[in-house]
Amino acid sequence: MFMFYSAKPVSVLARSLSFALLLSAAAVAQAGEKLKPYVLGSQGAGEVAAKAAEVKTALTDQGFEIAAQYSPYAGTEILVVSNDATKKNAALSDFGGYGVAQRVAVSKADAQVQVSYTNPVWMANAYRMQGDMQDVAGKLKAALGASQAFGSEDGKNADDLREYHYMMMMPYFDDQVELAAYGSYEAAVKAVDAGLSAGKGGTKKVFQIDIPGKKETLFGAAISKGEGADAGIMKIIDTGKLKHAAHLPYDVLVTADGKVYMLHGKFRIAQSFPDLGMGSFMEISGAPDAIEEALSAAVSK
Repeated sequence: MFMFYSAKPVSVLARSLSFALLLSAAAVAQAGEKLKPYVLGSQGAGEVAAKAAEVKTALTDQGFEIAAQYSPYAGTEILVVSNDATKKNAALSDFGGYGVAQRVAVSKADAQVQVSYTNPVWMANAYRMQGDMQDVAGKLKAALGASQAFGSEDGKNADDLREYHYMMMMPYFDDQVELAAYGSYEAAVKAVDAGLSAGKGGTKKVFQIDIPGKKETLFGAAISKGEGADAGIMKIIDTGKLKHAAHLPYDVLVTADGKVYMLHGKFRIAQSFPDLGMGSFMEISGAPDAIEEALSAAVSK
């Protein structure tokens, strides 16, 4: 006895297999995609203050919350932003708070004003987050444009970024520095807020973002004194045509167990300037320790 089957199930199966193959190909392509740490949204004539106001409106129109706006040095404004997607991803990831804040820089470069921002996909991989934050990248592109990625000539793929370090014997993401320890998360948050707000160690509080559903808080800190001063470091290493100002500010993370961490300075600077030559790195050789000393002074008991 012969059984006759409709062609429809075969067609459905074929479509399902095709879709699965497309997804697999997309995943492979994404794994091999060369990422760069920054995105240039736009550049053109104008003034920094006026452009920063436009940028702020564009970001809020796309659902971003402005955690802070500050000027680390003349000719530069930095906006620190987050949204529901960055917060959700941060909550799901170990030490995910480091990735909750995206930085947007408005920089004067010669006669041009550049609008650039941290690449969320680079950050998600460099900070070993669960999600890739492609959705956040899409929102930033919708708000600010995306004329080109920059900051690394050859780029790096996701797998390399998740194990990134500048060179042999240099720190990885998980080689974080414990700055202080308190009896509780709440006590640590209070102490860090007080120290940065008081300007201890030549620091200044820039922002504070609490991670919903998780006892974890990210603070942003500006540094104005010593070898770790923002302006001094950037004058030496941010010398290209496209500015890396969205590297700033530095991060202080408070975790549920009351501990206070920072990313190792040699990792934090290197992941923002992966093409930095050894000569330039040696010019700021005192900066990583100076940054640690400043932040430690700000958050210690």
